[in-house]
This record gives sequence, C-alpha cells and structure tokens, in this order.
Amino acid sequence: MMSPAASAPAWDFDDQAPAVEVAPGVHWIGALDPGLRTFDIILRTANGTTYNSYLVRGEDGVAVIDTVKAEFAEDFFARLESAARYDEIRVIVLNHLEPDHTGALPELMRRAPQAQLYISKRATAMLKALLKPRDDRPLTYKTVGTGDEVSLGGRTLRFLHTPFLHWPDTQCTWLAEEGVLFSGDVFGCHHCDARLFNDLCGDFRFAFDYYYAHIMRPFKSYVVDALKLIEPLPIKLIAPTHGPVLRDRPRRYVTRYRELSTPSLAERIDQDERSLIIFYMSAYGSTARMAEAIRAGVEESEGIRVSLYDLEGGEVQPFVDLIESADAMALGSPTINGDAAKPIWDLLSSLAVIDLKGKLGAAFGSYGWTGEAVKMIEDRLRGLKLRVPVAGLRIKLIPTDEELEECREFGRALAGALVRGEQGRVIDFADLG
Repeated sequence: MMSPAASAPAWDFDDQAPAVEVAPGVHWIGALDPGLRTFDIILRTANGTTYNSYLVRGEDGVAVIDTVKAEFAEDFFARLESAARYDEIRVIVLNHLEPDHTGALPELMRRAPQAQLYISKRATAMLKALLKPRDDRPLTYKTVGTGDEVSLGGRTLRFLHTPFLHWPDTQCTWLAEEGVLFSGDVFGCHHCDARLFNDLCGDFRFAFDYYYAHIMRPFKSYVVDALKLIEPLPIKLIAPTHGPVLRDRPRRYVTRYRELSTPSLAERIDQDERSLIIFYMSAYGSTARMAEAIRAGVEESEGIRVSLYDLEGGEVQPFVDLIESADAMALGSPTINGDAAKPIWDLLSSLAVIDLKGKLGAAFGSYGWTGEAVKMIEDRLRGLKLRVPVAGLRIKLIPTDEELEECREFGRALAGALVRGEQGRVIDFADLG
C-alpha cells in the first residue's frame, strides 16, 4: 500500500532545509506536509499543506510567531536553530492556539524559558487547556489587544484583535517597519509548495477560495470587522499560517476577501426589500401546489421578493449562496418512509458554512400516512439557529381549494413575520381530523 507521502508532488521537499528569509530580518521556520489529503476531517487537501512559523530579529532579541503541528516539531526546531539561538528569543507570539500552530510550543518554552508569551485576551482558557499548568509549574503570559505592541529594538510588533477567524482567540500581528502582516489563518490556504512564495508556486486560487469558503465564510461579519483594521495598513507581505507566503501584490488577497465577504444579492436588491426563498420537493405534485400557493400568499405583501425552486432540478451548492443573501427560507417536503426527502437534508447539511443568524425559517409539506417531515425540518431549522415564527403546515394527500387557501394564509403569515416581526399561527389540518 502506498503511504500518504508517496503521493506528494515530485519536487524535492527537504525537511531539514534552513530557514528562509521572507523579508529583511524575517525568516520562515515552518514545516511542509505535502502528503496530507484531509484537514480537520472536512477539508480536502489535494496539495497537502504547510504549517507556517516565522522568526523576527530585532536589535534586542528575537520573536517567534506561531509554531507547527507536533509531528513536525523536529523540522521547526532545525530551521529555528539555523537562524537564531534559543537564548536570543525574547518573545513568542501565538496568533491562534489550534494544535497545528501550537504543537511545538511546550518544547519551545522549555528550550527558551526566558521568552515572554503573548496571546489574545480571548485565548487564556485555551492556553491553559493546551499546556495543563500545575501549582508547581504556573503559566506566565501576557494578553494583548488591538494597539498593544512589543519592541524588539528597531522592530515593533503591533497586535490586531481579529476574533473568530476562525476561533475566538485569533489575532494578527503587524511588523510596522517591514510592512509584514502575520495574519494567522486569515489569507491562508491548504496548498503545499516547497517554492514557498506566491509568485513562485503554482496556481493556488482554487485552494485560496476553497479555504475561505470552509473556514472563514461562516464568520463573514468578523472578516469585515478585521478588514477594517487590515485594509489601511501599508502591506508589503502577508505571512499566513498555511499556504504560500504572499509577497507579490499582497493587497490582491485582501481585496479578494472583501469580495468574498460582500453579499452579492445586496448589490441587486433594494435595501428596504426583504427576500424569501421557497425550496420544495414533490413526489406527486401536492407539495409543489402548496409551494405555489404559499408564494402567492407572500406576494400579497409589498417589499418582499420571493423565489421558488424545485430541489429536484438543481444542484444544492448554488442554493447555499442564495440562502446566505436571503432573509428567510421555507422548505417543503412530502413525508417518505417517515422522513423528509434526501435533497432537503442535503441542503440543510450544506448550511453550516454560512451565517444564518437572524434569518427566518419555515416548513411545509404533504403526506399520506404520518407526516413527520415538517416537524423534523422545523427542528433542524431551529438547530441551525433560524427563527421559526410560523407553525409548520401539513396537508394530507392532494390539497383542496380550501387547503390551498390555507397555504396562501401561511404565506401571508410568513410575510408578516418577515416584514413586521409578527408571530403567526397557522392551523395544521392534520390536527382537525
């Protein structure tokens, strides 16, 4: 059986190569993991990844910014030793405490006990969980926020508080004199290339966008807040913790984050107009008729743009973008073997990558026997933190004209909840018989 490393790209990976200077007095001392094919269970890594760590030299000492995954500590220490002595290290900065960036930290602290550790104010509990301090071995560290700084002598490290990118503890560090942004996971990607710099590596645009979509997209509002701090900086180089070092036109990557974090629908829809999307699956046309009647009910209210999509006729992923920009969604499904139709679950399971806070959700559907699907969909919507202000609507078999009017009333109630925040009550015809 071929080992993971055997599938790595053909160019030479020298694990013991010395540190690489990325800017004057700034060295990359990280590690390469070309054989990795899955990261954190959910991300595919066709080109492996890197664990980027950096060393900054000032007149009065050295700073180490982030470390590497524990399995690659030997590579990290070999590169560090090629650029500095342990007794020169005055500062250790952790921009993010996830294990792939702190695996070598305990040993580094043992080898450089004089170094002062700097973390964000949100990182204290995580640090204690990571290092397991004892009464006879207390932790010493300093917490920092936006505007705090530490001098290395002719070199100033200034901290930027950028929480939830993508953990609560994350921060960035700015080296003012060289225009270097040590960005943590921001502007990173899982793309391993021993040539290290973005202008020397192959095309990694897909990896950059893919990483954003799966890591940063759920925290778009925090990305926008972070960009307010980052965009004014005179950036010459971005040094992320994963992927290529961005020295060629680094501002392009900042601009790309701005593009990816700006809702596209907001550019096409009036700010005063609300949007509601109705998705449905229909085995014999009954749920489809319900969906059309619900849409008609919604359209009676001004200020709402409503769209209708049959999930049988489209891929799920493009709908995720629509939902991210919408204010509300309603999902319709028949009950099949005591469950909702599979495309409904496929769509719901894809929504973990977007921020659903404040959105409205609703469920409806036809059924033949027991009708569990609507309640199951509602429970999942609540689990995803959507508001479900209107009780789900179930109709047995083929809807009558009276029942279609109930669907229109369901749509009116949704519109009221969306526009005026009304708490609707919809009768379930299954409860009347």
